[in-house]
Amino acid sequence: MQSSPFLRIGSRGSALALVQARLVRRRLAAAHGVAEDAIEIRTITTSGDRLTEAPLGEMGGKGLFSKEIEGALEAGEIDLGVHSSKDMATKLPAGLVLAAFLEREDIRDAFVSLTAKSLDELPPGARLGSSSLRRAAQMLRARPDLAIVPFRGNVDTRLRKLAEGVADATLLAVAGLNRLGRQHEITSYLDPERFPPAPAQGAIGVEIRADDARTAALIAPLDHAPTQAAVRAERALLGALDGSCRTAIGALSRIDGDTLQLRGEILSPDGRIAIGGSHAGPLAAPEAVGHELGQMLRDKAGSDFFKLFPA
Repeated sequence: MQSSPFLRIGSRGSALALVQARLVRRRLAAAHGVAEDAIEIRTITTSGDRLTEAPLGEMGGKGLFSKEIEGALEAGEIDLGVHSSKDMATKLPAGLVLAAFLEREDIRDAFVSLTAKSLDELPPGARLGSSSLRRAAQMLRARPDLAIVPFRGNVDTRLRKLAEGVADATLLAVAGLNRLGRQHEITSYLDPERFPPAPAQGAIGVEIRADDARTAALIAPLDHAPTQAAVRAERALLGALDGSCRTAIGALSRIDGDTLQLRGEILSPDGRIAIGGSHAGPLAAPEAVGHELGQMLRDKAGSDFFKLFPA
């Protein structure tokens, strides 16, 4: 008789998602002295995987890459979901929690082009492929002459579109390219001070049922406290701004001793309006830091600013 798995992990089936799920499995196996094959990885197709052409904001925004995994969690079919934290909805379904975060990878965006060495070297009127409202707004702020063309899909799909001439350049998360061992695809790195990344970018999040004490105890050794604090602050910033794929929001966290420093910005879709600010507070209260900064940005922007974004 086949024994039950030690744990059951739910993951998307993309190459990057499976690399992340296998990393979590490897860490769990090492932490608890079990064989890796005793931990099952169950591949789950999400709405975001099926709907590959339309911009995420038009399809419901964040959560499209996690909804079906969360459904399997709620049904008890898996014990944990492994996610790219930046893809998670600001508000999780009742009864589910992001309980652990692996140590954060590189937070930066990568500039990738076959014809130009950097954003500043793109010729006037060049086409930049992106379906991220934040990336498009930041690029237009720096280079209003650029033409933004829709660009969704996994890493291979985006690089293929680049080779086919759909765009002259694109942006990808450095963390994903690093995890896939494809650093050689990076043409140059964007300065996060100039181009703050998406909230929670570069962090792998582990989602479980809130009442599952066994799984909570088993994943606890994987949690990286500084990453946990930074991501909680950045997600609280999103929550205060009602952040989704329909809102251009960048965030940058720094930890200095017992202090968490958070910088955030919101931009109009065309990049012409950018409202930024920063706030610092106790590392032990990251949600308060993020929420307070979000309120500060909302007050600076005014209610009319958010009407600029698509419904």
